[in-house]
Amino acid sequence: MNTSSSPQDPDASRLHALVDGRLPPEQAALLRASLDAATGEDADAWARQRALLRTLHGDWLQRPLPEALHQAAERLQNQHAQRRRWGGVAAGWVLAFGLGWGLHGASGGGATQAMAAPRLFAQQATVAHAVYQPEQRHPVEVTAAQQEHLVQWLSRRLERPLTVPHLQDQGYELVGGRLLPGGSGARAQFMYQNAAGQRITLYLGALEQAQAEAFHFYGDGAVSSFYWVDRGFGYALSGALPRPALQALATAVYQQLSAAPPAGARAPARGS
Repeated sequence: MNTSSSPQDPDASRLHALVDGRLPPEQAALLRASLDAATGEDADAWARQRALLRTLHGDWLQRPLPEALHQAAERLQNQHAQRRRWGGVAAGWVLAFGLGWGLHGASGGGATQAMAAPRLFAQQATVAHAVYQPEQRHPVEVTAAQQEHLVQWLSRRLERPLTVPHLQDQGYELVGGRLLPGGSGARAQFMYQNAAGQRITLYLGALEQAQAEAFHFYGDGAVSSFYWVDRGFGYALSGALPRPALQALATAVYQQLSAAPPAGARAPARGS
């Protein structure tokens, strides 16, 4: 039997510790040297995502922690201590979505929540964009080559017939899409890319308590969004683009989605 002297693949906790800078320099250097090419690329991608998240919402670290979020974090820690192995990437998602829920719960009456929900939705959309747009190997779960299956799957999960806007006239081709968690249910993200490799993402999901709204702009760091609410559904188009360029793309998306049949007018097709 041939025994290899090459180091074993590191577990996820050590990889996240490497990316988060929590390993002593000597251990970090040894671990980095032991990684194969694919694992090293994953670690580099996580590091880029971590840097983007810190750039996008770095000021959160300086804000007082809302009491509602503090209590929720304690409950989460007590109930799911084993999830600490997720490390920095998962912590970024917990922070992003947890902060949205904490502020949602700390707000006043229903009218205040209805006003706050779309902005929190846009905030989550920009975080989702920052996390997934740098990915080279796995930017989406289902590619555009399986668009029919993608639409059927996400329509079932979001319980709403979905329409994928076409942006070829604007120079963007569909890359694919994925399912994401949200504050009040599942969310979908469709990713587009132009010939220069620039990516934009359309984030959508139910916002039943939110009032119908026209376009709003949300900007925080390099990534910004135009977002709106229509028929109890929220939409946010995000990207690292100048505001006029992003608004033109959002307008094209809005016009196509507004022309689509209302929810319930047709049922999503059956899929595998």
